[in-house]
Amino acid sequence: MNKTIRRASVFCLLLVLALLVRVTWVQAYQGQALADNENNRRNLIGQYENPLGNIIVGGEAITGSVKTDGKDFGYKRTYVNGPLYAPLTGYSSQAFGTSMLEGVYKKILNGSDDRLKTVMDMLTNKRAAPGNVLTTVDKDVQTAAYEALQGKQGAAVAIDPATGEILAIVNNPSFDPGSIAGANDKQAWEKLIEDKGKALENVALRKPQAPGSTFKLVTLAAAIENGLVTNLDTPTGTPDPYTIPGTRTQLPSEAGSAACNNVSARTALRLSCNNVFAELAHKLGQDKMRAMAEKLGFNSEISTPVTARPGSKYPTQKMSVDQVAQTGIGQFDVQATPLQMAMVTAAIENGGKLVAPHSVSEVTDGNGNVLESLKDPKSEQVMKEKTASMLQDAMRTVATEGGGKPAQVTGAEVGGKTGTAQRGVNNSLPPLAWFTSYGKLGGKQIAVAVVIENSDTDRSEIGGGKLAAPIAQKMMAAWLKK
Repeated sequence: MNKTIRRASVFCLLLVLALLVRVTWVQAYQGQALADNENNRRNLIGQYENPLGNIIVGGEAITGSVKTDGKDFGYKRTYVNGPLYAPLTGYSSQAFGTSMLEGVYKKILNGSDDRLKTVMDMLTNKRAAPGNVLTTVDKDVQTAAYEALQGKQGAAVAIDPATGEILAIVNNPSFDPGSIAGANDKQAWEKLIEDKGKALENVALRKPQAPGSTFKLVTLAAAIENGLVTNLDTPTGTPDPYTIPGTRTQLPSEAGSAACNNVSARTALRLSCNNVFAELAHKLGQDKMRAMAEKLGFNSEISTPVTARPGSKYPTQKMSVDQVAQTGIGQFDVQATPLQMAMVTAAIENGGKLVAPHSVSEVTDGNGNVLESLKDPKSEQVMKEKTASMLQDAMRTVATEGGGKPAQVTGAEVGGKTGTAQRGVNNSLPPLAWFTSYGKLGGKQIAVAVVIENSDTDRSEIGGGKLAAPIAQKMMAAWLKK
């Protein structure tokens, strides 16, 4: 063999060896990663090759699957009362992916989770029968909130304080996830994302906003825990009119001129006196205010198991004295979701113990065998029982004598807190109307938070007691009167 042929043969042999090494590498080491890659269309086709498992509310499936005529996808996701449950289920779309519970439990619902596989499935590498997701949501509370929010833009959350079970997650406007479930629903999708996608926003879980005076519950909790308030009926000594510390700006209260002068903590909560709570925050200081807020869930990523991202916020950057005072009334950079404010009230109602909120109780295989249980969630004593009792007492006064009267449920103990939060440059946008409350009757309890972003009400009439409290009342009644 001459020299040229020998060199060519060696070169070809090296090419073959390189190819074999590459194939071995891809199959042995990268095969699974490539198979699991989200851009692998075979996975998407496999996901909808068979009917999906279901998301269940109160023992009834609120999802389903229907046979399609498409050559790639055998089945398409369907929804029962889609707009009612959309903030809970999210969507499972052949074109646009998944969200909310559909996304969190995608592998359970499409049968690709390893926990679902039988021995035969493993031997044949076959996709297993899908599992189901059982939720904690109560149909009656969910429906009451959804119907009460019609004609308004806003959101509501309800929690059982003793168990942490989320009883309702509602947004308005909402959308029908079935309208975007197919592979050719681009027009429906584009319609949804118009107007900055408000229908797709999960305001209840994922849109922190200024909580306004509902945050005064956190301020009062911090004041009681740190000994600034020891008796609800002792005058606080805070003047009205009141000048914000470090400024020459007077801070008005909705109760009117001098109505909040030297009032007690109970009266301050009932009248929502800004001067009292700004002064309490000023005296407490940023660190103690933040510590109380963080115990209640602020500055944390909350998983329901849908992640509430971005989370509710109490400022961590160094603030000036006037800014700290403003946080005491739920302004400056304080932000909260309805979920967060429902957690605050749930902890107060539950004797100071905060139970981790969750919207799923169990995940099962197709035969009902439990794969994952959330029935024993984490809990933490975030304030003294005495503090919680004093807060309940003050909140009852708001509901019986103050702006929370529209939240009263016949025969039940109800406590609440109204809130109106300014927003926009120079208050250019309609204020947010908030209400958070608890109710208990006959061994049952519920904590609720409602925010109204926009309504057809005149700006001068926008307030948590008028707009949000009636919605909370309907939610509480739906649970307590069962």
